[in-house]
Amino acid sequence: MYDALIVGARCAGSPTAMLLARKGYRVLLVDRATFPSDAPRNHVIHAPGIARLKQWGLLDKVIASNCPPLRHITFDLGPFALVGSSPAIDGISEGYGPRRKVLDTILVDAARASGVEVREGFSVQEVLMDGDRVIGIRGRTAGGRIVTETARIVIGADGMHSSVAHTVQAPEYDTKPALSCAYYTYYSGVPIEGVELYMRGRRLIGAFPTNDGLLCSLVQFPNQEFHAFRSDIVGNYQEQLDLVPSLAERLRNGKQEERFVGTADLPNFFRKPYGPGWALVGDAGYHKDPYTGQGITDAFRDAEQLVEALDAGFTGRRLLEDALANYEQQRNDHVRPMYAFTCQLASFEPPAPEMLQLFAALRGNQTETDRMLGTITGTVPIPEFYAPENLRRIVASADLEAPLLPQLTQVKSVSNLQLPAA
Repeated sequence: MYDALIVGARCAGSPTAMLLARKGYRVLLVDRATFPSDAPRNHVIHAPGIARLKQWGLLDKVIASNCPPLRHITFDLGPFALVGSSPAIDGISEGYGPRRKVLDTILVDAARASGVEVREGFSVQEVLMDGDRVIGIRGRTAGGRIVTETARIVIGADGMHSSVAHTVQAPEYDTKPALSCAYYTYYSGVPIEGVELYMRGRRLIGAFPTNDGLLCSLVQFPNQEFHAFRSDIVGNYQEQLDLVPSLAERLRNGKQEERFVGTADLPNFFRKPYGPGWALVGDAGYHKDPYTGQGITDAFRDAEQLVEALDAGFTGRRLLEDALANYEQQRNDHVRPMYAFTCQLASFEPPAPEMLQLFAALRGNQTETDRMLGTITGTVPIPEFYAPENLRRIVASADLEAPLLPQLTQVKSVSNLQLPAA
């Protein structure tokens, strides 16, 4: 019997396995994929996630993978752009955007090097129950053999459609339907520094550098437009890029290296992440729209917190159920402001007058621009920055140009934000 059996070996499962093994536990990690392999998901890691990679001793491997740092963010509203860098956390201010086939392999290898038993190409056929308690899994190995494995706890790190969550019928709450959808691809031969985000109508157009000199280009738009967009992906993608002529020209001068990848399956939910013999981590327990690119960073944080809860329960420092309840509470307390913020942005509602005034006031105020960008990367608390007294202070200190606000009323892609409570 293993101490922990983890289903899913990507950004949530491998760190969970690695950290448990480093504490001396016997861990089995399984995944139906073999590595290296790509995954059709956002692959930006914000500064808080990078700080954890550094703490785990893995940041140097990401840097060595020929992945450039993301030190600058351009947030282009049309009439003008806010450009800056998010404040540092634990001495880290930059993000990175490694390809998943690079990052996930680094994480799997780190788990294996820490003593985790890793089985790639392993297909889980059944989550085993004894009454209402999960006791293990039955699955098919890469060689085709059916095996049964048991553990003190089975952890679902297998994404938003988690088989573990489905088997135990993990309760969902604070759910919202899919709000946006996206298509992306990769180009070579295109100069870029940092992250570029362009708000154009009900569109988010973005670009950032990744491994091997490639640029990831993406277009995000309301979910209900997915089928119409898919009817002519190439034409519609180019039409959206043409809303940003400077970026479109750079991409035309480069070379598209891979096919378009799109998804409309982007639900927003919380799940209860624990029960008798089971736990959930990463997208299996909490998923939101990729508009703010928080998924990997969230997975790293949740892996750490779940491991601390399991260690407290396994060693008897706390009742395991109490420790796991605290894990859920910590997760929810941390992510609720970002969850609301992301869902509001992903709704593509027109901006409230207060938001227009804020953006105008930020122009020329580098310190506060950086802090606003930090709310997107997760280095500045959203309730702190968007507290009404803080916004009044920023606006009062600005020398607003009279013609600017009428221009900003044409911006339609920033959320009609209800300011989070402090």
